[in-house]
Amino acid sequence: MSVRRLDAVVRGRVQGVGFRDFVRREASLRKLAGYVRNGDDGTSVEVVAEGPEEALAALLAALREGPRFARVDSVDYRYSDTAGAFATFTVTR
Repeated sequence: MSVRRLDAVVRGRVQGVGFRDFVRREASLRKLAGYVRNGDDGTSVEVVAEGPEEALAALLAALREGPRFARVDSVDYRYSDTAGAFATFTVTR
């Protein structure tokens, strides 16, 4: 099982609709570490997660759907080697 890092930016109606808490729950369910925070532009959310590739792929699928009141227009993402910088998954800003 390969451990990787996912960096993603989700765009759409993703601020003020519970998106960050949705991501935290989804990441915690999959035992991922990292963080989620609002983008400065008011229309994006940044996600950084580390863990098994399979769990990251499941998180990415969830990001594309979002919670009930969100609207996801796009998800830009990339995978890279993990830095092991996170112990838990947190919501910031």
